[in-house]
Amino acid sequence: MPDARTPAQIEADIARRRQELAVTLDEIGVRMHPSTIIGDAKAKVASKVDHTAGRAYVAANRVVSEVRSRFVTEDGSPRLERIVPVAMVAVGVIGLLTVSSRRRGRG
Repeated sequence: MPDARTPAQIEADIARRRQELAVTLDEIGVRMHPSTIIGDAKAKVASKVDHTAGRAYVAANRVVSEVRSRFVTEDGSPRLERIVPVAMVAVGVIGLLTVSSRRRGRG
């Protein structure tokens, strides 16, 4: 079947395809530009950091809540039967570290 298009239609089609090709090449140029690649990489890293930080925050919040629940009752009053032994151990460790550092300082 012979092509029934006129030369003007063919020229218009060629011009349209050239324009489409120019737009495609411009898009490729923008995508491949170093600043675009760097920007995309920064965005991906920022997204990963935000995601990781969010997960870390949730995990830390969970740990803090668990520790708090061991030393404070549901109504908010302290559980002295658990706080006093921990405080005594902490004071003992600090005392041992102080004595140890003083002995090393003299030697």
